This record gives sequence, structure tokens and C-alpha cells, in this order.
Amino acid sequence: MAIEITARKRDTQGTGPSRRLRKTGKVPGIVYGGEHGAVNIELDHKSLYINLRNEKFHASILTLDLGGAKQQVLLRAFNLHPFKPQVQHVDFQRVSKDKKIHMKVPLHFANAEHSPGVKDQGGVASHVLNELDITCFPDDLPEFIEVDLGNLTVGRSIHVRDLALPKGVEAVLYRGENPVVATIIVPALMTEEEEEAAAAAAVAPSEVPTTEQAVPQEGEAPAEGGDKGAAKATDKGAAKVADKGAAKAADKGAAKAAEKPADKTEKPEKKEKK
Repeated sequence: MAIEITARKRDTQGTGPSRRLRKTGKVPGIVYGGEHGAVNIELDHKSLYINLRNEKFHASILTLDLGGAKQQVLLRAFNLHPFKPQVQHVDFQRVSKDKKIHMKVPLHFANAEHSPGVKDQGGVASHVLNELDITCFPDDLPEFIEVDLGNLTVGRSIHVRDLALPKGVEAVLYRGENPVVATIIVPALMTEEEEEAAAAAAVAPSEVPTTEQAVPQEGEAPAEGGDKGAAKATDKGAAKVADKGAAKAADKGAAKAAEKPADKTEKPEKKEKK
């Protein structure tokens, strides 16, 4: 299904005019390439934003209606606001039917749940690549490339050169390059050492001393270990506090006695008369 977008020429350019254009619900953009020069354009923000959420819009030949003249273009770049759902700028490139194009095409993974690695061996599918660089003529451009995982077992992988590409489509690879596309892996499990450590850490509640165990129940003798230690520590602390209070009181009394003036009732000795 062909996707058609409508745009019109933009006479002004620059930061200020582009900002004012966005406030009116428009998006500034540019279309370049082919036999014609670059043209500044503007598009409706709402319809463009909806199209950008469609996967096909990013990997399809688009029809751009520019003032009644239709031309074939590709979406090459777009900028979004850092935190607002707003498109700041968009770039389109004209295409010619007789010239190959270089595109990134999404990968669609199929039959993973039916593979021996997932169904019989308890593995999970790991997608290493989600899109693929390809080159082809515009008429041969696929919307996506399907990756069949139905025969994969645990530890086996599918590489780019293993993919069944559509007619006229070639993967862009360097000499000797053959990256992994997907593989089946087994989720990490706990080792025996980790299981033993976890079992040792999970101590039974009855083996953990608590403050409630330090107080014996009615008609029950206190325990020899923790209860005696707790009682001894309590008595020792009380004695220490009592001794400290007595020493403090004695020091206070001595200081008070030293500050008290001599008794006024004491009379001085009389001098002997000659």
C-alpha cells in the first residue's frame, strides 16, 4: 500500500521562522536529491506524527505531493523535541527507479515458539539485530525481512548470510563479515554453590535468639545460655549506674561543704587583761 503525504513550499527559513511555523501546527522540512535542487517544505504536524508511528513509513517509497506535483521520496531523517511529542524537522530524499538505494529495513522474527530450542530445551530467543542494512532498486524495496527461527536449537544462531532475502535485495556487508541476527539461549540458573549459600542464610526462626526468649514464661526455668547472660548484663549495668550516682552525690556534698562559710556563733577568744 502506497503512502502519500502532502506538503507545500516554504519561503522562509531560519530558527525564528521555523519556531513560529511550529506554533501554527506545521513542521519545517526539506526534500533533496535526484535531478532537482533542495526545496524547503512544510507539512501538517498531526498527520506526519501519526505516520512516523507506522513502521512502513520508515522503510517504504513514499509519494510526496508538493503543490500538485507528485514525486517518489524516502524518509531520511527527522528530529523530535527532547520531551514533547513534537516533530521539529524532517528530511526526504528523492529516488530514481534506475538507481539503487541504501536503506535500513526492519526484521520480523517468526516461529520462535515452535523451535526445538524453545519448545523442547527450555531456551528463549535472543534478537541480536532488529534491522538490516540493504541495497536495492526502489521497486524491490521490501517493507520488512522475515527471519525464521523454527529450526534453531540451543546454542545455534542465524547469521546475516543465512537469511533468505527477497529478489533484488542485497545485505550491505564488509569482506568476511557475517554478524549474528538471532540465537537461542538458556536462562541463567543458580549454581550449586549459590544454592548452598542461600540454604545456609535461611536459618530457622527457632535458632535465632530474640528478646522474647530472654523472658521466661510462667512456670518455666530460664535458659542456661542467653537468659543468664542477659540477666548478668542487666545486674552489672544496674550496679554500675548505682555506683556512679553515689560517687556523684558524694562529690556534690563535698563541694557544697567546702563552699559553706564558717559558723557565725563561734566567738573569738578574749584578750587577757593586764
